[in-house]
Amino acid sequence: MYLLGFDVGSSAVKAALIAADSGACIARATAPEDGSLPMEADRPGWAEQHPDLWWTYLCKASNLVMQKSGVRPEDIWGIGIAYQMHGLVVVDDALRPLRPSIIWCDSRAVDIGAEAFRAIGPDRCLRTLLNAPGNFTASKLRWVQRNEPDIFNRVRYAMLPGDYLALCMTGEARTTPSGLSEGTLWNVETEAPAAFLLEHWGISPGVLPPTTPTFGVQGTLTEDAAAALGLRPDIPVAYRAGDQPNNALSLGVTAPGQLAATAGTSGVVYGITDHAGYDPEMRVNTFLHVNHQPDAPRYGVLLCVNGAGILYRWLRDAFSGRGRYEAMNSAARLAPPGAEGLLLLPYGNGAERTLGNQAPGASLHNLHFNTHKRGHVLRAAQEGVACALVHGLQAFKAMNLEPTLIRAGNANLFQSVLFTRTFATLTGATVELMDTDGAQGAARGAGVGIGYYGTLDDAFVGLDPVQRVEPDDALRAPLQTLYHRWTDMLDHTLAASPVASSAP
Repeated sequence: MYLLGFDVGSSAVKAALIAADSGACIARATAPEDGSLPMEADRPGWAEQHPDLWWTYLCKASNLVMQKSGVRPEDIWGIGIAYQMHGLVVVDDALRPLRPSIIWCDSRAVDIGAEAFRAIGPDRCLRTLLNAPGNFTASKLRWVQRNEPDIFNRVRYAMLPGDYLALCMTGEARTTPSGLSEGTLWNVETEAPAAFLLEHWGISPGVLPPTTPTFGVQGTLTEDAAAALGLRPDIPVAYRAGDQPNNALSLGVTAPGQLAATAGTSGVVYGITDHAGYDPEMRVNTFLHVNHQPDAPRYGVLLCVNGAGILYRWLRDAFSGRGRYEAMNSAARLAPPGAEGLLLLPYGNGAERTLGNQAPGASLHNLHFNTHKRGHVLRAAQEGVACALVHGLQAFKAMNLEPTLIRAGNANLFQSVLFTRTFATLTGATVELMDTDGAQGAARGAGVGIGYYGTLDDAFVGLDPVQRVEPDDALRAPLQTLYHRWTDMLDHTLAASPVASSAP
């Protein structure tokens, strides 16, 4: 008996097949294999992808993982979907996309969210949504209404990316409370969709699909979908969640006080709490976690730095001839801590929540041609991402989430010994690296959804740390010096930046 999971990001679609009884990963696949899923940016701050592009590569990943595994389609018993958060997909009456998706790192709707925050009132927004509408899915829908009325007038449903992919699989338009929460479309006081926000903009709440639980049968594969995926009809789709809540699930992070981290395209720290708290400065955001229940509340506090792995990929493509990351990491280790004064601010991927929705851009400081080599730049990049995450973690401490143990997948930047040790030392937390990923987490979620696993704890069979990285006492002093220099440079850059949002 096997479970199939998909993780649909903005760079690639990953698929994983696990054996339900042991939790062992039987096969993995990525499409496109080089992580080069195209993204359109017609204007600065925009980012779009067509939903059918995700479906095309999801089908490729599905067929590839089935070919690699040799597993028969009739032995697949459940499917789970993880997807890039905060995106907007609008479909017509035929349930076809009306335009490309406005994805997570698109910042065009920042001011729209800020206007609603002021008009509705900060207290009501924070109390009910746990966030300002900001740059989330709801505000992106308002942007379409305001700027593309011909398209908006044809909208039947506004959906999250995972909702659309589940629709492609099952033919049914559904969403989840956790998905609506990540789009600031869920009222935590009433445990129902946040109709008041849509009505503030003159949008009917009927634009939202019916809700279905995060775990549970959400539909079954149609014959057409099964043929495209290389599977059999009627396999249940039994779990869907945004990528960061799902990444936390994949690491076994489900209980209050536990923290997870990822450093893929963006860098994220995600902590679990059992109270509906929020950051008044909106540097971090609070959403329903995947295992939230009204009588057993679970909320995920999300810190996101948009530029992490995407920065490292950019450096690879621009200066390393699309070389191997292992070689880049080796070159970075040759430079000393602090990269001999070189500092890198990694904010080159849109408006940053940790910076009050400012978008200062990425920047390199103190470069000296006779001192700094390729390894210095690569080290400054890894240290810059770690510093940006630690800077954002100040908001966690204000919400009584103190990092002492952080779990991370053994992937992306966490495969760099330098980055992981720098991150552990700057946070003062032990980092446990787990041999899992979001696609495997989605597969385990499907096992819970079909009832194979009786509890969430049962779903983590076979999941153990592969490495523990402790803070390095020898690096503590030089890295603290680096961090203070880095934050001084950030403050100076923000003060001089002409590009600042009016968002709260």
